[in-house]
Amino acid sequence: MTRAALEKTEDAKPLDATSSISRTCSCNMDRPEARFTNFCEMGLSLDENTCTIAMKLFKETKHLLLANSSAIGNGTPDEAERFWFAFVLYAVKRLSVNNGDSEQQGCDDNGFTLCQILRVAKLTIVDFFRELPHFVVKAGPILSNLYGEDWENRLEAKELQANFAHLNLLSKHYGRAYRDFFLTSDANVDKQSSVASSSGYVSDYHRFGWLLFLALRVHVFSRCKDLVTCTNGLVSVLAILIIHVPVRFRNFNINDSQRFVKKDGKGVDIVSSLCNIFYTSEDELRKTMEKANNIIADILKKTPFPASECNSENMENIDTDGLTYFEDLLEDSSLTSSLGILEKDYDDAIRRKGELDERVFINVEDSILVSGSLSGGAVNISGVKRKFDAIASPAKTVTSPLSPQCSPGPHANGVHGGSNFKVAATPVSTAMTTAKWLRTVISPLPSKPSAELRHFLSSCDRDVTDDVVRRAHIILQAIFPNGGLGERCATGNLQSTNLMDNIWAEQRNLEAQKLYYRVLEAMCRAEAQILHATNLTSLLTNERFHRCMLACSAELVLATHKTVTMLFPAVLERTGITAFDLSKVIESFIRHEESLPRELRRHLNSLEERLLESMVWEKGSSMYNSLIVARPSLSAEINRLGLLAEPMPSLDAIAMHHNFSCGGVPPMPSLQKHETLPGQHGDIRSPKRLCMDYRSVLVERKSFTSPVKDRLLSNLKSKLPPPALQSAFASHSLTWASTWDIHVCSPTRPNPGGGGETCAETGISIFFGKITKLAAVRINGMVERLQLSQQIRENVYCLFQQILSQRTPLFFNRHIDQIVLCCFYGVAKISQLTLTFKEIIHNYRKQPQCKPQVFRSVFVDWSSARRNGRMSQEHVDIITFYNEIFIPAVKPLLVELGPAGTTTKTNRVPEVNNNTDAQCPASPKISPFPSLPDMSPKKVSAAHNVYVSPLRSSKWKSQLAFSLEW
Repeated sequence: MTRAALEKTEDAKPLDATSSISRTCSCNMDRPEARFTNFCEMGLSLDENTCTIAMKLFKETKHLLLANSSAIGNGTPDEAERFWFAFVLYAVKRLSVNNGDSEQQGCDDNGFTLCQILRVAKLTIVDFFRELPHFVVKAGPILSNLYGEDWENRLEAKELQANFAHLNLLSKHYGRAYRDFFLTSDANVDKQSSVASSSGYVSDYHRFGWLLFLALRVHVFSRCKDLVTCTNGLVSVLAILIIHVPVRFRNFNINDSQRFVKKDGKGVDIVSSLCNIFYTSEDELRKTMEKANNIIADILKKTPFPASECNSENMENIDTDGLTYFEDLLEDSSLTSSLGILEKDYDDAIRRKGELDERVFINVEDSILVSGSLSGGAVNISGVKRKFDAIASPAKTVTSPLSPQCSPGPHANGVHGGSNFKVAATPVSTAMTTAKWLRTVISPLPSKPSAELRHFLSSCDRDVTDDVVRRAHIILQAIFPNGGLGERCATGNLQSTNLMDNIWAEQRNLEAQKLYYRVLEAMCRAEAQILHATNLTSLLTNERFHRCMLACSAELVLATHKTVTMLFPAVLERTGITAFDLSKVIESFIRHEESLPRELRRHLNSLEERLLESMVWEKGSSMYNSLIVARPSLSAEINRLGLLAEPMPSLDAIAMHHNFSCGGVPPMPSLQKHETLPGQHGDIRSPKRLCMDYRSVLVERKSFTSPVKDRLLSNLKSKLPPPALQSAFASHSLTWASTWDIHVCSPTRPNPGGGGETCAETGISIFFGKITKLAAVRINGMVERLQLSQQIRENVYCLFQQILSQRTPLFFNRHIDQIVLCCFYGVAKISQLTLTFKEIIHNYRKQPQCKPQVFRSVFVDWSSARRNGRMSQEHVDIITFYNEIFIPAVKPLLVELGPAGTTTKTNRVPEVNNNTDAQCPASPKISPFPSLPDMSPKKVSAAHNVYVSPLRSSKWKSQLAFSLEW
């Protein structure tokens, strides 16, 4: 195919080109404003002051609506406008209320909520959250000018989004549990039917339980709304319902010995029984029940009595020790008034903040609540993969030794059998079993370095025990602050003390600290066994390594509890490291904690994928500090775009920034000196310092391997040839010290790992190898969906590799999927395939990792493209990026792949080789498409939670140690 033919992109019209709404409104520019005014005044009944504030933001962003309407929702002008109205009002509510100026008072008094906005706009919650990122990206500069640079943290869109996902799971969990214990009809015991459940009917007792749970969230859990804590709250509510709901509505037999735990002569222990069923901590459950009882006494004005003093039918055959009983709590005479009081209490709470009305989760007929996903346009909330890293799909959950067993089927009388009655495995129950691992395996450990770890720390050139303890105290205190610290934090996701209470923060701090010491000890033990030495100075004095270990430990604790207030990458911001730094430690961390539950392994696996696909390419990544050494020709572009990372802040700076004292922790004067000096551990702008003499041998493996695969590795290496794509891994047996010093050692000094490369080149080579492996997985998935030939797959993969090595700047500030999608279209054009960008994007939407922002919002720098009269930097749709940036850069590479590529190759190779960005020694060699056995079940339906696991032959199993588990 000729170059002229290559440039014909008939279907490549910009996704966000001005739509009909723009053409219509050009005749009468006040029509959108008039409709917005009507929306505010007639739809939401907002006062004049609030309407004025909202109109100001709408006018500032109206041009963005007109330019991008076809890319919002289904692309119709009417729907795009309704979305934009909702975005603007949500931003006004969240940001104006937090501004503290005189204008915000009226907005606060109006008390409109997100649910009210969505009802008037005729949008669902899922649709709103799916499209909100588009508004955030496009309107970001305007919001920053109007509301300050911290607007995105104050908007709390990600937190609200995660909160919605958690509540969706919790409400289903509660609904299943309620139906398991109680009849779903209030009227007649003999008329228990499935109709109540299928029609969405919710009994008053069911509603009372959910409202009591919401009162707990408002008054008790306001600082720690994590999934585990909230599940404890729901289980405590179930206990209160079992005690108080009239016996005639029970769906169980209290004498069922297979379900309930009985104490000799005292009857059934309700708390222990529920803990056994729902994997909760008995101590935590009793504390939560006490708080729930206090709410009943304070808000509903009910008088508590020791259950042992009551003669109620409800307490028969129940051990009353430690239980509280409220007379007439759920009797007909007071139930209606109690519901009204709880409703009003919740109304007052949400009106102040305008948050999501969480009562919608039991109003299943509510128009704004539908079962849906925020991933790639699918419609199954339990299938969310990417939007909420903390939430696992039930179908994808792989049981670990601690995972729950499915409950036996119910008998006709509603009483379940089986000596080990458990709830079915769900995201909530899986989270609870993971929390059980943290509670039973990690929590009992000492909060100080063990004797063995202290031996390693004291065996260095100098005793670094105090350094390690002090660092752990400062870093973890920054991640899990307590006291009044939250109010003084200017960055991150903790803006107020309402986000975490002191007790919760202290508990999580201790868990992360204990996990850190445990894994660090395991790493030191492995090093010492291989080296036959205990002096591990190079490893144990590396500041960045320790911070990454602490960040990884804290992230696992946060992931275990499924927190809403500390979403990744909060741990990066608070530890002073970057995504590139963390990507180096994840694999080794998981290999040295053999007891880690499968769900946490999956979380780290997903986290590394997220780091590699986009975060390491963002501005401020320390990857660029390594790249300018390995690829000097790229330094000008990297510096022009301002991509280099800032120096890592010292520990003293972190402590000062977060306003806490390091009292009682030994100072580290020597460390503080070299942290801030150029060329030392703390300064990532100094890639030229010498590599350490000490070299440990924790090889950076090719995958998250299990302990079994680890033990097989040495035998398999000699028997099985590694796949071509993995040659970059197999050729570099890097030590820990060289891995960590790779980005800061002399660019001309040979890497001790061998291969004739410098440290920086080796580091980038390993990194590029991981990128190509991830791209291969993504390419393979798209090829299968599009039903393309293997030759097309090879060409797309080859083109991606060439772009990575020869046109590396195309990845700067971008997502690797953006390059993959462009490669598909470019190869299709050069191969004369009838494949449109629309088809490519349609199928990409079905991929589990899909985010609409990937194809809607691609970073471009027009100054490098010499486009006069345009903004220097902006985000455009992927087709504009393809036509304006991608094709001009990769045209020679594409032509090489065409039918005439064989005859023209000789003439074109010099042109590529003479390019300043030509392949360097640190770049991966172009290799055939690798063998990619599926390590995990593959999702086969975007609309349904259906996965298919591949057959696992013995030959396939023998190669596991050489495979990446993406």
